[in-house]
Amino acid sequence: MDNGASTSGPVSASGLGPISQLRIGDLDIGFADVGPAGARTVVLLHGWPYDIHSYADATRILAGAGYRVIVPHLRGFGTTRFTSAATRRNGQQVAFALDVIGLLDALQIEDAVIAGFDWGARTANVVAALWPERCRGLVAVSGYLIGSPRASASPLPPAAELSWWYQFYFATERGRSGYDRYRDDFARLIWRTASPRWEFDEGTFARSAASFANPDHVDIVIHNYRWRLGLADGDPAYDDLERRLAARPTIAAPTITMEGDANGAPHPEASAYRDRFVGPYEHRVVEGGVGHDLPQEAPRAFADAVMDVDRLTPGPSERVEAHVGA
Repeated sequence: MDNGASTSGPVSASGLGPISQLRIGDLDIGFADVGPAGARTVVLLHGWPYDIHSYADATRILAGAGYRVIVPHLRGFGTTRFTSAATRRNGQQVAFALDVIGLLDALQIEDAVIAGFDWGARTANVVAALWPERCRGLVAVSGYLIGSPRASASPLPPAAELSWWYQFYFATERGRSGYDRYRDDFARLIWRTASPRWEFDEGTFARSAASFANPDHVDIVIHNYRWRLGLADGDPAYDDLERRLAARPTIAAPTITMEGDANGAPHPEASAYRDRFVGPYEHRVVEGGVGHDLPQEAPRAFADAVMDVDRLTPGPSERVEAHVGA
C-alpha cells in the first residue's frame, strides 16, 4: 500500500475485515480499517497478551454506527513487522504512542477518539498527554497508566508486588527463555487470572494467540517490562518526551475511564487518577463479572463509551448518529 493510502474494508463476521499493511518509519504496521473512509475516526489499541480481536465485536458496533475504526497490531504483535534486523526492538511507552501518531499521519487523519485497555490504554494516555490536538476524546480501561522507571523504583506492599510476579520473571534470562518457549501457555494463564469469570473458548484464545508468533514479540514484551523497572535503557531520542511523562501530565481531552467489576489484573483505584483528567470526565464500572479484557467481554458497553465521549467533542463535520443494536 502506498504511504498515506488505506484500504477500508467491509465488516466481516469477525468484525475486523481484511488487514492492511502500511510502512511507517522502521515498521510495517498491520491494521484493520473498517467503516467509511471519510467518517469520524476511532483508534482502538489492544493490550498484552491480547491482540486486535479484543475489538472484533466493538468494531462491528462502531462501524455499524457510521464510524471509521482503525485497529492496529501493536509492534511485536500480529502482522506488524520491523523492516530491518538492525532496528532496536524497543517496547517503551513513547515508542507505541509514536507508532499511533505515525499511523494517523500516514492515513491523513487529523484527530480521532483513541481508546484502549492495558498497554493500549497506556498508549492512548500518552497520545492524549503529549499530542492533545490528535486526541478528540479518550476511553481508557483502568484509567491513567502513564508511568516511568523512576516511579516504578518505589516498592509496593508485598500483596501488590505478588500480582506483578511476571515482571520479576521477565527481568531474568530464565524468564525470557520461558516466555519464548511457553508464550501461549503464559498468555492463557494471564487471561484466566485477569478475567477469572470470563469463559472464553479455545477458538477465541487461538485466534488471538496467533498474533504472539510474531518474530519480535518476545523482544518487545521483555523490553517493555524491563524498561519499566529501570533494567533496560530506552531510546535516548525519546528522553525529553519520557521526562514530560514522568511528571504525570494532565489530560484535557474529554475522557471516560472504565473498569470491569471482576478485573483480576493489577489496576489503580479510580480515585488515584481522577485529578489527572481535567476535561469533561466520567468513570464507569461495568458489572456482570467483566474482567481485564473489557472490550472483548463487554463490547457494547465499550462501544457505547466511545460514542458517548465522541458526543462531547463535536467537530465541524456532521455528527455520526449511533444506530442502536447495530
